[in-house]
Amino acid sequence: MNPLKKLLEQTAIYGLSSVVGRLLNYLLVPLYTRYFLPEEYGVVTELYAYVAFLIVFLTYGFETAFFRFIDKNNNLSRVFSTAFLSLLLSSTIFVIISFFYRSNLSELIGYESHTNYIVFFIFILFLDVLSSLVFAKLRFLNKAKKFALIRLTGIFLNISLNLFFIVVLPYVIDNKLLFYSELSVIYFPDFGVGYIFIANLISSLVSFLLLTSEIINISWEFNFKLWKKMFFYSSPLLIAGLAGMTNETIDRILLKNLLPQEVNSLFEVGLYGAFYKLSILMILFIQTFRYAAEPFFFQNKNNPSKQVYADVMKYFVIVTAFVFLIVTTFYDFFIGFLGENYHDPRGFYVVSILLLANFFLGIYYNLSIWYKLTDRTIFGAYISIFGALITLTLNYILIPYYGFLACAVTTFCCYFLMSFISFIFLRQYFPIPYNLKRIAFYFALMIFIFFIVYFDSFGPYIHCLYLLIFLSVVYLIEQPKKSLI
Repeated sequence: MNPLKKLLEQTAIYGLSSVVGRLLNYLLVPLYTRYFLPEEYGVVTELYAYVAFLIVFLTYGFETAFFRFIDKNNNLSRVFSTAFLSLLLSSTIFVIISFFYRSNLSELIGYESHTNYIVFFIFILFLDVLSSLVFAKLRFLNKAKKFALIRLTGIFLNISLNLFFIVVLPYVIDNKLLFYSELSVIYFPDFGVGYIFIANLISSLVSFLLLTSEIINISWEFNFKLWKKMFFYSSPLLIAGLAGMTNETIDRILLKNLLPQEVNSLFEVGLYGAFYKLSILMILFIQTFRYAAEPFFFQNKNNPSKQVYADVMKYFVIVTAFVFLIVTTFYDFFIGFLGENYHDPRGFYVVSILLLANFFLGIYYNLSIWYKLTDRTIFGAYISIFGALITLTLNYILIPYYGFLACAVTTFCCYFLMSFISFIFLRQYFPIPYNLKRIAFYFALMIFIFFIVYFDSFGPYIHCLYLLIFLSVVYLIEQPKKSLI
């Protein structure tokens, strides 16, 4: 099968779980924004920012190391069992220590009255860390359908439990409907966003249980020599991952702590978290692409022409540019999903900038393959650390004056510069024949159409015409032997 067709097929299946799942989870946003005030939703936004850091820390790059050393050793059982046992041991130690010091942790982050939140997240992290490696195994074995089925099951369960705890349960209790006396045992009116975390914990547990067949059906062994090689390879990826999470999530943490005292910081965090969700289409496509692309890139590393990497980048830019135009063109439609408390005029600017930032994040993911394929993962750490320094510096300077708008601008600056630096290194160590003229043209066309839409006063039908013009231009250019660029 043509490599690009195989990548497209795998991406489509992974996309089923990611796109459908994320869209369904996206439908939870209007639920949260109608049942919880921005300051309550701000709690959810902040705590999940901490979780993102800890997931990276506790997996310490072993997902990518798994793909790399399967390629080197050609022994699935040995590589998987060594990696899994390593994660199991480290995660268990984390659970024990964190549970013992749960009160101290909750006090440290300002939630001393909600120690139960910390307990929920401890076990969510444990389950998600172990599941991540098993999902990586499914990706390597091209079991995309099983991957999608388990992911979707967990997502559907999470959504169902959210609806049950937040909508159905209070309604049944308040109106004294069937089984209300029995259900009142698990209903606490003041528990609020805690039910979101309970739903997440249950769905993570079920997903892990569905993955157990991939865990037990191997011959278990721990190869210390192999582990040392994997850890040496993945250590820079851990640094890069932590720095990357700094770029992705630290703004929500800093926003709470750097805003002036007269500003309701959790309210602003909640607003920003909701606006961030509106860039979900771009984020979910990038995530879907990464699921399929990482094993695909390793499997095609011996392609002497490297043209396949160039083609992937070109089509990636086309799709992400189109996604950017969809969200910005129909922003009024997307903002309608949020509750009235979240309709803020700053939203359009924040969402547009975040979409553009994630556009360059996707480009960076494409470019970053060079240091993974050449075993120069330390460069990934350097680039990510540079991005983290940019993120921390600009957020620290700008947030007190510009609030969450500064967070969006900083995110864009970070990802743009990371992409640029990675491209410079790639040209030296792993040259790929990108069609830079064509990529630049598609980007310029995207920006041109964006400004036309922004300044015109026509309705959505005319805006649809702009999208058709973009697709038509792409079609004319990409026709074989009839290329205009």
